[in-house]
Amino acid sequence: MTITIDELSDTVGAEVRGLRVEELLADKTLPQTIFDALEEHGVLVFRDLHLDPETQVAFCRELGEVDYSPGHHPVAGIYRVSLDTSKNSSASYLRATFDWHIDGCTPEDDAYPQKATMLTAKAVAISGGETEFASTYAAFDQLGAGERERLASLRVVHSLEASQRLVTAEPTPEQLAVWRRRPSKEHPLIWTHKSGRRSLVLGASTDHVVGMDAGDSRALLDDLLHRSTEPERVYRHEWSVGDTVIWDNRGVIHRAAPYPADSPREMLRTTVLGDEPIA
Repeated sequence: MTITIDELSDTVGAEVRGLRVEELLADKTLPQTIFDALEEHGVLVFRDLHLDPETQVAFCRELGEVDYSPGHHPVAGIYRVSLDTSKNSSASYLRATFDWHIDGCTPEDDAYPQKATMLTAKAVAISGGETEFASTYAAFDQLGAGERERLASLRVVHSLEASQRLVTAEPTPEQLAVWRRRPSKEHPLIWTHKSGRRSLVLGASTDHVVGMDAGDSRALLDDLLHRSTEPERVYRHEWSVGDTVIWDNRGVIHRAAPYPADSPREMLRTTVLGDEPIA
């Protein structure tokens, strides 16, 4: 098998060409090749792969431990991403994915953020529904030495409420109670990884910087997020049925472009569980 990996932007994303579904599990060297490319590029795109759910889960198992939580889909390890409540009873929460975020910043327990996420398109939106990615490694790298020093000691509180309020500004008491049952988490603003690389921990779940004035805190977090996701730093994937995309959740922030609630858009997601804390 000969595959090629071509960069899609200067800071994040690459397309993998020459790969066939039947080779995903047959070639035992492929998982390491994919993982190395993921470390380098943050996001890998496989166009027109038409990956079946069983193979998707089996391949992700080669990259790490898979999340088998119930996912509104008959195949274990698959989570159905759809705003159709007949397909996903938790669909209302998915509207929060319209804002930039890192998966796993507010887990119910002490789980680490996910290592990687794979999405396969089964149906696409007529309008909207693209997925955008930006490198949080590159976000750190763009900081000057003085700014890195100023941010090094900062810690940020993340909460489900913070992300949900962006799409439901005036929640009912019942909604608020549900959100607040999820414990908030405190993370460093700069994540120093086991590899030695550093990245920024940003996105919709950021509530406030510990010990900082609320207005100054919000201004700082919003400014860092804006600079990290400027158009020239973003890869925007326009989905076609059969596309598969995988990203390094530890070093990439992402969001979905809004799409109508009655859209046919349906993505099948497999999550590779994390193996390092935000530290």
